[in-house]
This record gives sequence, structure tokens and C-alpha cells, in this order.
Amino acid sequence: MHVAKVAVIGIVALAVAAPALAQETRVDRRQERQEQRIDKGVQSGALTPRETRKLERGQKRVENLETKAQADGKVTAREKARLEHAQNVQSKRIYKQKHDAQTR
Repeated sequence: MHVAKVAVIGIVALAVAAPALAQETRVDRRQERQEQRIDKGVQSGALTPRETRKLERGQKRVENLETKAQADGKVTAREKARLEHAQNVQSKRIYKQKHDAQTR
């Protein structure tokens, strides 16, 4: 009987936490992909050291937004939209810097 209660509690806890974990994972995966794009730009010579520093600083800003959004334990729809917008802006910056005429 005790094992059944523990199992039910575990399932309920997982069901409650799953949406928050899914959002966090999606944001984190996108951040990781954008960081990989920057790394590839460095390796290929498409990004100068200055461009790389600026893009990494932008990635850090997005990470800080994510941390602030998650600080109270709930990411609101407004915070999600703001975070997604910041990631979109950063993605465009990465593309622009990788495809400009400057090389290392």
C-alpha cells in the first residue's frame, strides 16, 4: 500500500512539473544551437574575435532573461514571449555577423 502511494505522488509531481521542464528544455536547446552556430562561425573564420565577443555577450543576456523569468518558479506568457523575442533577435544577429564580408 505504501509503495502505491509513493508511486501516485511521484506521477502527480511529474505531471505538474513536466510543462515547466518542457519549456525550459526547449529554450535551453535553442540556446545550445545558437551557441553551436557561433562556434562554427569561429571555426570557419566567418566571425572575427570582436563579433564573437558581441554575440557571446548577447547569448549571456538571453540566459539572464531566462534566469529572471524562472526565478519565481513560473514563467508567464509575457516572459515566454519576451524570451522568444530575445532569442529571435540574437539568431538574426548571429546570421548577419556570420554572413557579412568580414573574416578573421
